Amino acid sequence: MTTMNSPSAPQKPKLLDSVREAIRARHYSRRTEDAYIGWIKRYIFFHGKRHPSEMGAEEVTRFLSSLALDGRVAASTQNQALSALLFLYREVLQQDLPWLNEIVRAKRPIRLPVVLTREEVQAVVAHLRGTPRLMGTLLYGAGLRRELSRTAPALGMCPTAGQGCGLR
Repeated sequence: MTTMNSPSAPQKPKLLDSVREAIRARHYSRRTEDAYIGWIKRYIFFHGKRHPSEMGAEEVTRFLSSLALDGRVAASTQNQALSALLFLYREVLQQDLPWLNEIVRAKRPIRLPVVLTREEVQAVVAHLRGTPRLMGTLLYGAGLRRELSRTAPALGMCPTAGQGCGLR
């Protein structure tokens, strides 16, 4: 007679192994796998090591809201945690969570673009000499970003190839 504890009985895979299998079957990146596993572990520990199949939308909401309120995480971080938990419930546990309207969302920062006036640009360019001046005026005049000044030498677009074009 075979019992559940005997080595010959087929064992159900552990939760995190099932998550890894599901992620790899969908060809997600290794970094996504690591991030999802990390969020699922945090979720489980947050709820006192309860198995996710015993929990649902209420616990997910509490965890995600705690990230925003207590953890003060960025909105993108909270979204990553949400994606990990949705993947867990939908793809691994085959449970649909009702839409999570009660989550306290992390606030997205207001980002204003940094734009210089023409006068400010002229003042900066006036302090440049040689190749840096050439690259600065070309980048500004063409509406390009300074990152191009770092890749330009590698592309053979800078007179001092291999040395950078002086803009940092």
